[in-house]
Amino acid sequence: MICENCKQRPATITVTQMKNGKKLTRHYCDVCNKQLDHFHLNLDSDEDPNAVQKLFSSWFGTPSWSVQAVPISNTQTKVQNDSCPQCGMTYRKFLEEGKFNCPTCYETFKEQLPQVLKRLHNGAIEHIGKVPGSINESYQMKRQIEALRQDMKSAVEEERFEDAATIRDQVRELEKKLQSGGEESDEH
Repeated sequence: MICENCKQRPATITVTQMKNGKKLTRHYCDVCNKQLDHFHLNLDSDEDPNAVQKLFSSWFGTPSWSVQAVPISNTQTKVQNDSCPQCGMTYRKFLEEGKFNCPTCYETFKEQLPQVLKRLHNGAIEHIGKVPGSINESYQMKRQIEALRQDMKSAVEEERFEDAATIRDQVRELEKKLQSGGEESDEH
């Protein structure tokens, strides 16, 4: 594939952007990409100590580079202009730096944090994965009950009522087990 900018060198960089709800993909060579400054961050370089913050901010909607300005809605502007009452940090500054200044910042921007976490963790806002062995059995049972309730909700929405009833019985069994301190019941 040839660079879309110079039309001479092979394209080695793909830049994907969302514009008006449509995905735009452009292909550039290293030279043109550096000239256009598309996501050119050397994370190991001493030249740019804020490279990681720039990368972080580019993930959350306030890129330090811009190919074309995208209009921001009034609610986005209001959110980005809000500031922490204790330290004065703005949401925009948080996105640029990638960290808060004080504990009050978490409370001030708590509405926006789930969106940030979703982007950072590919759509997940809570941990899903391995749990350390030191976590007790009741915690694991609570997580299992939570997962079964989600399955039951899906089954009801899909009108699979027999499956939902089976899952409901499993939830009740686990809840009984949890209340009795996690010991196995002899009802099987």
